[in-house]
Order: sequence, then C-alpha cells, then structure tokens
Amino acid sequence: MALGEGDSVIKSSLHRTLKFVLKWEEVEIGEPKEGEIKVKNKAIGLNYIDVYYRTGFYKAATMPFTPGMEAVGVVTALGPGLTSMKVGDLIAYARSPMGSYAEEQILPAHRVVPVPSSIDPVVAASVIFKGMTAQFLLRRCFKWANALGATVIGTVSTKEKAAQAKDDGCHHVIMYKEEDFVTRVSEITSGQGVEVVYDSVGKDTFQGSLACLKVRGYMVNFGQSSGAPDPVPLSALVAKSLFLTAPALLHYTQTRDELLESAEEVFAGLVSGVLNVRVNHNLRRHKRTLIWRAGKHQDRLC
Repeated sequence: MALGEGDSVIKSSLHRTLKFVLKWEEVEIGEPKEGEIKVKNKAIGLNYIDVYYRTGFYKAATMPFTPGMEAVGVVTALGPGLTSMKVGDLIAYARSPMGSYAEEQILPAHRVVPVPSSIDPVVAASVIFKGMTAQFLLRRCFKWANALGATVIGTVSTKEKAAQAKDDGCHHVIMYKEEDFVTRVSEITSGQGVEVVYDSVGKDTFQGSLACLKVRGYMVNFGQSSGAPDPVPLSALVAKSLFLTAPALLHYTQTRDELLESAEEVFAGLVSGVLNVRVNHNLRRHKRTLIWRAGKHQDRLC
C-alpha cells in the first residue's frame, strides 16, 4: 500500500483514534536525524498483530497512533554521517518501530535490512515479518520444517486453508473444528505425541496443544487469535516435563547481526524456492482505497 508521489514532508498516514477506527490524516515527519533514514513505502504488509493494537488487546505507547508492523520501501534521505546505505536502496523492516500504514516513514537505520533486487517488493513486504518469525521459531515451521526433515502436522479451520497447508508442505492436515486434533495427532504419532507445538490460536487450542506433546516436549505460543489462554498451573507442565515459551521476534533480532541473519535466511529461502509466498490480497497501493476504508470506520461513529 504505497501511496501517492511528491516531495512534501507532509505525508499521509492512517491513525487509530478510537477502538477499531482508522482516520486518514496528513502528518509532518520532518527529516532523518543521526542514525535515521527516510523511506518512501512501496508495499506494506498486514498482520494479525495490527488487529491486537487496533482493538486495544496490545497497548500502543501513544494515542492516536499509526498501525503497521512491516513494509518495503526506497531510501529517500539519510541522516547526518550515515554511510552504511545510500539513497535509492530498497529496504525492508519488521516489527519495530510501529507505523508502516503511511506513505513515508523515518526509521532507525539499524532496524532495516536490504532487499535483494530479485525479490518483488510486494512479496518481500508480505513475508518479512512472518518469515522472520518462522525463522526464529527454530526454523521448524511450515515449508522450512519440511525442508529440514521434520514431519509437519498442520491444524486449520477451513478446507481452503487445508489445501494451502498441503501445498505448503504439511504431511498431515487436521481440520480442528471438525475433528479432535488431540486424538488425530495421537493416531499419527502412534501415541507418542510430538516434540514441539507452535500455537498461534491461543485460548481455543492451547490445552489441546499441551496434550499433543510427548515427554520433554516444547510448547511455543506465538499468537492469541482466539483470545488469551487460561493460566497454566506448573503441575500441567510437570506431568510430562514440558517446556513452555512465548517468544517475540523483537527479542530474537536485538542485535544487528541477528536481524541480518534472520532476514537473509528468509530472502535466501525465497530465492531458492524453499519458501513460496502466497499474496492473498493486494490493495494495489491505492490512496483512495485507504481513504474509503477510513471513511467507513468514521461512519460507524455516527
């Protein structure tokens, strides 16, 4: 969703003002300071975490705020003394800082990564956050897990997603709203359970996910789309000596080297064909589309 052309420092962005409400505004972003760059966005990725912030499930530092956690753009200006990149470079960023729902941004230079010229900006913007998340989750998700030799069991909610999961390399696909996934996992593993569960659903599947683990298994929660899970007593983990973690990308890309290593592996996976990206929706980077959506949200207040 790259918006408009022009050289003005007054750039448009979408702000969340009240619960769910987006408002289109013109804001002044100024020029980059030391250690910063100005970027003109070419494509913006949408993520479920954006919904968490818009609903207030996650609290933004200020109100109103500009949502958005990932984008790909072209560097248009450099802060004083910055030599690690140049105007015209194609870069991407994910997770921090928030604010990608905008035409232009000021970003800390150490939080962006170069995008190979062989990768389309729309593809890069749609995969950088999710791809780096999969990479830090021990490189054991989706097609990566398959490529590393793991047996992948995917749980999905619709037949369309089931077909996509099979295409993406899942050896077994379970429709968890139609069958007991705990029972099915037990059948697939001959009663042994699995070594690791990656659960992004939360409340609706959390207890079942724990039940699917083998002794000394790892429970990795990286999302709560159905709501926050109920508290887990330590006794539930002691029963099979389980490990429980809720990791965040930001904590696994704290250093510049960690960030570059993660992004480079994602882009290498795209180039080699290990990862195939499906862009399900493309808003064509059209300003009128976002203004229309913002207007609809304003109408709900009336």
